[in-house]
Amino acid sequence: QVTLVESGGGLVQAGDSLRLSCAASGRTFSSYSMGWFRQALGKEREFVGFISWNVAYTLYADSVKGRFIISRDNAKNTVYLQMNSLKPEDTAVYYCAARNGDGSHYKETYDYWGQGTQVTVSS
Repeated sequence: QVTLVESGGGLVQAGDSLRLSCAASGRTFSSYSMGWFRQALGKEREFVGFISWNVAYTLYADSVKGRFIISRDNAKNTVYLQMNSLKPEDTAVYYCAARNGDGSHYKETYDYWGQGTQVTVSS
């Protein structure tokens, strides 16, 4: 069982940066690949990126590639989403998720989800 808690969301202006954190409980955090997803009002939840369990691989959605960076600290059971050059279209609730083994961009394959944190980017 893994419990995930996101933090770090807020209201920022376009062009600003923000770092989200996702703290995980459980002793097997290092065996889980961690994904970030987001859901804008009235839209489906979409893939943002993931980092593999062994930190060897990351994958990003085209919409955030080059602006967002995912990292993890297995000693702290925490995964981060560094968001740079934010745009109004990045406004959404951001969720972290965990799945055993390799990462995936399919949200249906993730076993555990956090409650989400709101990110609002004003123009």
